[in-house]
Amino acid sequence: MVMIYLDHAAATPVDSRVLKAMEPYFSRDFFNPSAAYLPAKKVASDYEAAKATIAHAIGAKASDLVITAGATEANNLALNAIFASRSGSQSPGPSPRAGAAMARAAALRNPPSQDANIALYLATEHDSVRKSAERCGGAEIVVDKFGRIDMADLKSKITDATELISVSLVNNELGVIQPLAEIANLIREIKFDRLRRGIKTPLYLHSDASQALNLLDINVARLGVDLLTLNSAKIYGPKGVGALYVSHEVKLTPSTYGGGQENGLRSGTENVPGVIGFAKAVELAHEHLNGNRKKYAELKKLLLSNLHGYELINKKHALDNFAVLCYNGIDAERLIYLLEEKEVYVSTGAACAASKGEKSHVLAAIGLNDEQIAGSLRLSLGETNDKSQILEAAKIINEIVGSEYGRVSHE
Repeated sequence: MVMIYLDHAAATPVDSRVLKAMEPYFSRDFFNPSAAYLPAKKVASDYEAAKATIAHAIGAKASDLVITAGATEANNLALNAIFASRSGSQSPGPSPRAGAAMARAAALRNPPSQDANIALYLATEHDSVRKSAERCGGAEIVVDKFGRIDMADLKSKITDATELISVSLVNNELGVIQPLAEIANLIREIKFDRLRRGIKTPLYLHSDASQALNLLDINVARLGVDLLTLNSAKIYGPKGVGALYVSHEVKLTPSTYGGGQENGLRSGTENVPGVIGFAKAVELAHEHLNGNRKKYAELKKLLLSNLHGYELINKKHALDNFAVLCYNGIDAERLIYLLEEKEVYVSTGAACAASKGEKSHVLAAIGLNDEQIAGSLRLSLGETNDKSQILEAAKIINEIVGSEYGRVSHE
């Protein structure tokens, strides 16, 4: 029996070409980039070149990136722009963008009023954004039944105290693409109005683009973002590596202190093999962007045309490799276990939420009731899939779903 993996939104295998690029930096080129001797300087140069490759893919410079341990850390770091702006000062570290730690601590001790709408975030955002925003005066932005932002609701919730808006480029459970350029245009209008009225409160746009880098052509200037989260693990690179793009207008407070790496925002010896692998994965994703889109569109069409008895949840504005299916009256968690026995791997949504048995806040936000949420599966296609696998997966899913409907009808 051959494994059929349909959960690429949760994790992707490391591409063999990525692994090959990383290998020398585990053993031969193992040096600390901060050391003074020549071999270490060579590693430091390779590290910066890798950062430049990642940055170039989104229309930025290496100096605009902060390397992190993944998207969760990058999202948390992005949200602390609020604490930096409230401090009104900067830390004495090597980066002019690093805000004061004492001011950050003071902000945490005296959080803003919960009705101030300091941070606005989409109701479908990942918990790393939601929980970060909630602790500094956050409020949800409503989405429509397709999971797209309600622009009228966003406009109604922006106040003169709002400092940051966070909207993922692609949702991690639905694959829905958000109109970031439209949101950025609105923000520019509001910033101009504030300037006209003498209001100096900053207003930043952050986006988590973790799910987008291998299927969308991303450019920070076109999107109009001030902060952008990237994730190696979703594009066939190593896990535990991510990046945050930070525009020059944004001040951040450091997440760690020490040697001043990453512009003073994230001290600690650099993860050289991880960043080398991340860069190679980005390079491959950019090279095969159009081919990936065509491949996944064909595979998704084949999958949906061969499955029976489902309701497609993400009908509009979704990436071609996402299919969210609802089987009314069936327990999706039970389906997952039954499919696993056949070595077909799918999920009920975000891996971190599903593992704790939590109801999907994303599906609730688009208006699904508890029964619909309980019967929903997320299938995310990727490089491990081909047409024969998709046909076999559809056959197995149909058989198990049919059996489950028969079992439920006799209870």
